[in-house]
Formats: sequence, structure tokens, C-alpha cells
Amino acid sequence: MKQNGQAVDVVIMAAGKGTRMKSRLPKVLHRLAGRALLQHVVDTAVGLNARRVVVITGHGAAEVEAGVVHPGGGMLQFVRQEPQLGTGHAVQQAVPALPDDGVVVVLSGDVPLTQAETLGALIAACGGEKLALLTIEFADPTGYGRIVRDAAGAVQAIVEHKDASETQRQIREVYSGIMAVPARLLKPWLGRLDNKNAQGEYYLTDVVKFAVAQGVPVVGHKIVDALQVAGVNSPVQLAELERAYQQRAARSLMEQGVRLADPARFDVRGELLCGPDVEIDINCVFAGRVELGEGVRIGAHCSISNASIGPGAVIHPYTHIEGGVSARDRIEVGAGALIGPYARLRPGAKLGDEVHIGNFVEIKAATLAQGAKANHLAYIGDAQVGARVNYGAGSITANYDGANKHTTVIGEDVHIGSNCVLVAPVTIGAGGTVGGGSTITKDTAPGALTVARAKQVSLGNWQRPQKNKK
Repeated sequence: MKQNGQAVDVVIMAAGKGTRMKSRLPKVLHRLAGRALLQHVVDTAVGLNARRVVVITGHGAAEVEAGVVHPGGGMLQFVRQEPQLGTGHAVQQAVPALPDDGVVVVLSGDVPLTQAETLGALIAACGGEKLALLTIEFADPTGYGRIVRDAAGAVQAIVEHKDASETQRQIREVYSGIMAVPARLLKPWLGRLDNKNAQGEYYLTDVVKFAVAQGVPVVGHKIVDALQVAGVNSPVQLAELERAYQQRAARSLMEQGVRLADPARFDVRGELLCGPDVEIDINCVFAGRVELGEGVRIGAHCSISNASIGPGAVIHPYTHIEGGVSARDRIEVGAGALIGPYARLRPGAKLGDEVHIGNFVEIKAATLAQGAKANHLAYIGDAQVGARVNYGAGSITANYDGANKHTTVIGEDVHIGSNCVLVAPVTIGAGGTVGGGSTITKDTAPGALTVARAKQVSLGNWQRPQKNKK
């Protein structure tokens, strides 16, 4: 529960409306890489081993509070800022939730990509005794609070852009909105804030002048990675940050040896783990936790979520693999399997080694053993399929009776002909054959040929109906 020997409590400001987003959805719930902006910040806070994480909500408070979770299953604390009277006023609302013995790290819910390592360095700079500010230099610092230093380089103040003089506006070093400060110092400073400024708001940055007046050292921890302090105020900024995030993810994977056909057409919306010699074609999307084994090839335009793909498997273009988070719903594809094109694997699909799933085949909550094949236009749901089964085109498991799901069991080496309906619950014995066009409602014996279809009848001299003339 400590970072650099300090007990850490994190406060996240997430009360703003985000007017420039032009959206009914609160700004902090807009998604970056598949997660809410605020969720990124919460995840980072938890990564600091924070003793508590306090989220300040306001606009759309109930929606925001329901829209984020503690990634470790713990509890988040929420406090509300109503009305919203500035950053200082926001942090004032968190004071009752903060013990006096910790270091408070203040974060913004719309700045999603700050790294835990950076915050750890900031906490170390604080050392339980100083006010530490995360700063960065911008070529164009318009809109940001300027870091004002004395001749010796010590931080003297943060001046908001609207309140800055022309000389101060030439300063390129700016405050990121992130600070670390001992709670025992922060609390009385917050009580002294006023709103005598151009915006009529209570600025959190005014605590700097209180620290200077009190003789508390103020240090600036300067970084150069602008992505870590980039905020989101508009759809344009969100899109720019999304692309920057994806480019960074792509570069990291390529440095590990992954071959991306085009890094600019690639999206990770979760965690992607790749073995050696993985190849990924254009316009693929990975969500949740996806693991790709050695030599896996992913064709163009695939969407894959919460899945493990075994070594040497090939996922042909336009395949959708839609696993769930739980172990039961997560999708598994065995080594050397061939999936697609235009295949769909739904939650609970477990495919063994060298399984073949072809075009327009859907698998849901089913296990297919080694070497099973369903190559065309088929549905297999709530089923256990044995090794080396050949499942014909147009065949389905009728697993739903209108109220409950039932299981189909297909033994090893079974051949299911085209356009068959297997009405569950039903078991097809090992080595058996089901003739094309059959509707099977009863268990079949091992090795048997089973045919269940109406006798063919042809009627001579039959006249096709004619369209009535108007």
C-alpha cells in the first residue's frame, strides 16, 4: 500500500461536463482504446498500490460512478462536486476521505495515459515533505498554467493562462494538472483558497503560493513525453490521442518481432500478447485479453476479443472471434487450426488442434476436438464434437427449445451430411454417418448410417402457378 515508502491516496477529478465534446455522455466516459478515459486513470491509480482512490464526480455523476470499476475488485470512493467551482473546489470535496499521514496524488479523469512509473517518480520527488508538480515544455503552451521559477530555478508559482502577463505567457514550461503533496500540508492550503481571479474559480494551483510562503519546497518533475499529459476536450483530440496510443502499441509489438502489414491500420483495445513470428494484416481489432502463439497469422479485417490462439493457427480474413471475460466464455483455438474466412466464434468456443472452421460457420459454447471440420455454412451451438468429425454444409444443431438450451454430442469420426438438423438433446455415436437432409431427434448407434427424411415424390404434369394479370 506504499509507493517509495509513502502511503499514497489518489484523488481523480472527474466532475466536468466536457461541453466541447458535444455529447450527452459525460466526457470522462468517452472511450480510448476500448476503455473509458476515467477507467484508464483509475487503472493507473490502482497500479500505484494506492491506499484509496477517491473519484470526484459532478456532471452525470450517477452515470460516471456506474461506468468505472476497480480493476482488482476493490472499492472506489466517490465524492460529488455540486456545483463545479474549479479544481481547488473539487479537491476540497475529497478532504474528508483523506487521512493526514499520506501523500495525495491529484489526477485528472480526462488525462488517460499517464504511466505509473512517472507518478512513482513524482511521489519520490515529493518525498513526503515537498509539493511536487509534474511539468512539461510545449512549443505552444497556450491555455496551460505556466511554471514560474526564481533565478535559482525554484518553483514560485503556477499562473493560469488567463491570468498571466505577456511576459509570463512566453514561458514554455507548463503544469500538467498532476501533483503529489503531503495531505497534512494540502488540507490547510485548500481551506485558504479564494476565487479572486479572471475565471472566478477556486484554483488548485494557488496552493503553490501557499507552499512558497510557508517555506515548503516546490519541485517540478519535468517529463518530455507529451502523450502522458495529453487531455481530451473534443472529439478531435480524442481521435488524435487514440491514433497516438495505437501507434505506440504497434511500435511496441513490432519491436518484439510482430509483423504488422500496416501499423496505421491496427487497433488494440485491451491487451495483446504475441509469440514469435506473428503476422497481422490490416484493419484488425483486438479487444480484451488476446494471446497469439508462435507463428499465428491473422488475416485482414478480423475482430478478436478474449481469445487464445495456438501456435501456427491461421485466422483468415473477415473472421469474428467474440470471447467473453470468464474462463467459460473465453475462446480457445488450438495449434494449427484454420479459421475463416467469414467465420464467427462466439463465447465458449473451444477448438482443438488442427480444427477447420470455414466460411459462414458459427460456433457457440461448443467444444471441437482435434481435426474436426466444419467448412461451410453451418451452426454448432451447445455441442461436444469429437475428433476428426466432418460436419456438412448447411447443417445445424437445434439447441434451443424456446425455453432452455440443450446439448448435442457427436462422437469421434462421425460424418454429418449436408443440410442436417440435429435436434438436441441428442447423441450421434462414434464412427456413425448421418445422411444429407436428415432431421435427427433420437440418439444413433456407433458406426450406424442414419437417414431421417421424407420419401422423394415427383408429380408429373404439374403446372406451376401463374401470376394473376391486372
